[in-house]
Amino acid sequence: MRFDTEWEYRSAAPGCGGNPLLKSIGWNPNQIWVLDLQTCEGAAFCPGGCSKADLEKHRVWVCPLFEPFLEWLYAELATKLFDDLPAYIDLPDAPFLMSGYRRQGKAHAA
Repeated sequence: MRFDTEWEYRSAAPGCGGNPLLKSIGWNPNQIWVLDLQTCEGAAFCPGGCSKADLEKHRVWVCPLFEPFLEWLYAELATKLFDDLPAYIDLPDAPFLMSGYRRQGKAHAA
């Protein structure tokens, strides 16, 4: 998902001064929100980075197709516009697993 008209929404929260909400909380227009429909978890990603590192950072619970899809998406968005992406893709080299997983990520200080 990519925000479009949501960028125009002005925050009513104190301290935001009626500025656009997404911009006020640090989002940038290049970010996309990728949701795993199987696990109902997702995160905001900025294409162009390393999909594996981004998944370790966010530690979302994902199905086996999520990382291969994110790699594909990053590669496609390097040369195409978001609106030009196909409605269906096939990932024949994606691993077959019976269940999803959550990456361990880095331990956080308590």
